[in-house]
Amino acid sequence: MSKSSPSEVFSERLRICREQRDLTQADLAAESRMQPSAISHFEAGTRRPSFDNLRRLANALEVSTDYLLGRTDKIESVGATTDALFRDLSKLTSDDQDLARNFIAHLAERGKPKTK
Repeated sequence: MSKSSPSEVFSERLRICREQRDLTQADLAAESRMQPSAISHFEAGTRRPSFDNLRRLANALEVSTDYLLGRTDKIESVGATTDALFRDLSKLTSDDQDLARNFIAHLAERGKPKTK
């Protein structure tokens, strides 16, 4: 990666990801529940997104926040899968969230190698 500032990397990657998905700035704004002017400012580098807006953009573009921020060059990562899992978890009732956490813990335990 070049020696660009984090803000420049974010602006460039945001624009590239949007264009690769054939989205206009207005399309991405609608997908991420933001104003089109916010997307324009982010791509121009005149504004930086909040944590919530960064997460919304990553979700809408189906990439990890680490990729948008230049922390990794891999577009798809475990983080993207994890983000999707937790995004869906937040839509559940409190009781169902507890059930899902217990099930995930059970699966993680089941996957551990057995010790003798």
